[in-house]
Amino acid sequence: MFRNGALLPATDQSTVRNPWTGEDVGLVARDSVAQMDEAVRELRAAWRPMRPDRRAAVLSAAAHLIRERSGALAELISQESGVCIAETRKETERAATNLVVAATEAERLRGESIPVPGHDRLALTIFEPVGVVAAITPFNRPLNQVVVKVAPAVAAGCAVVLKPSEKTPLTALAFAEILLEAGLPPEHLVVTTGEPGTIGPALAGHPDIDMVTFTGSVRTGRDVARVAAGKKLLLELGGNDPLIVLPDADLGLAVELAGQGAFATAGQSCRGIKRVIAVGAIADDLVAGLVEAARRKRAGDPLDPATDVGPLISAEAAIVVERRISDAVAANAKLLYGGDRRDSLITPAVLDHVPAAAELVVEETFGPVAPVIRVADTAAAIEVANGTRYGLQAGVVTSDAAEFSEIAAALRVGAVNLNAGPHFDSPHIPFGGVKSSGLGREGLSYSIREMSTVKTVTLPYPL
Repeated sequence: MFRNGALLPATDQSTVRNPWTGEDVGLVARDSVAQMDEAVRELRAAWRPMRPDRRAAVLSAAAHLIRERSGALAELISQESGVCIAETRKETERAATNLVVAATEAERLRGESIPVPGHDRLALTIFEPVGVVAAITPFNRPLNQVVVKVAPAVAAGCAVVLKPSEKTPLTALAFAEILLEAGLPPEHLVVTTGEPGTIGPALAGHPDIDMVTFTGSVRTGRDVARVAAGKKLLLELGGNDPLIVLPDADLGLAVELAGQGAFATAGQSCRGIKRVIAVGAIADDLVAGLVEAARRKRAGDPLDPATDVGPLISAEAAIVVERRISDAVAANAKLLYGGDRRDSLITPAVLDHVPAAAELVVEETFGPVAPVIRVADTAAAIEVANGTRYGLQAGVVTSDAAEFSEIAAALRVGAVNLNAGPHFDSPHIPFGGVKSSGLGREGLSYSIREMSTVKTVTLPYPL
């Protein structure tokens, strides 16, 4: 367990394996609930909030260290997650950028003064840290998913108990060491690793945890919410994000966006494109372009710089994607390219005429798949886009501003992007969904406020 600023000897251990080679990457502690409980209680007793300028200094220093070590970190991410090195190099820079933004926002967290109408009093609002935050993170993007939870918690002045995915814990532990080297006091951070079904619920329900921030599946997120009842929650529970392509769309742009959004990170991204909704006559050309885009993607060894698509996190995950593709084909979808499985690797797949009721597009499919659903008009596109339990983000490709405004108003999602995919992302804007896609908003300044409480102080103030 990473506790008191160091890795402590483990009484039990788990092996982390490379999804591509199957080789051992490292060993981590398999913490018991009793060990986690002791660490959380100790953290709670020792933690004291830092001044905002100190928080900012720690976050800025951590960004600098990540950039210094970006090569080693990118390789570690690829080894334990299977994501290709070309993408993990981008992930390290993205994580550093998020830390820099969090540092800036730490010093911009200010309340307001309110002359109270009808009273000779002035009210002052003050942001205070919510307390001890439990951050539970998934396997995909194992550095940045950790940073977007830990960085705002540090910026808000909170202590953090981090539980990374049991599949990709090594990057989280490397980042914890970076934070301590950057000046974070040891009593501000614990990293606990272990079986998710054991440690996760016990951590989320722990009496010394004030807030839980979680990214993962809808089912697990609901379990977290139940055991964390009464605590503050920030839940990001996935998406089934559509790219809607209208007949007047720039075809080259639509193909580029669909290929990027469907195949990046081997399709293992909550904000990636899970459905391509083609409206009217553009469908034939769009599908042809997508097939060519998939042909150009090289799938294989994630440590080869020429690789575009690495393996999925496990063979079991790949088998689910393979079955969903087969089921869609059995329901009259046309598999035009790819979809071949070798152990945990799925080659980039393009399917046409996918029924809107197919499991491939009803559920969040974590794989490099571009399923095209053909519809006749905008109204049908909106109905299909809204026809799942998810509501994270969406993209619309069109040159018609009025049509886009109508679609944007009708979609039940957290964000709609014109001439950009649902995978558009910035640390400066809110990120989160509606329906089963979650609760609350990430995005650095938004997460910092989620991880804060507002205290109101009033005092006599005659005018």
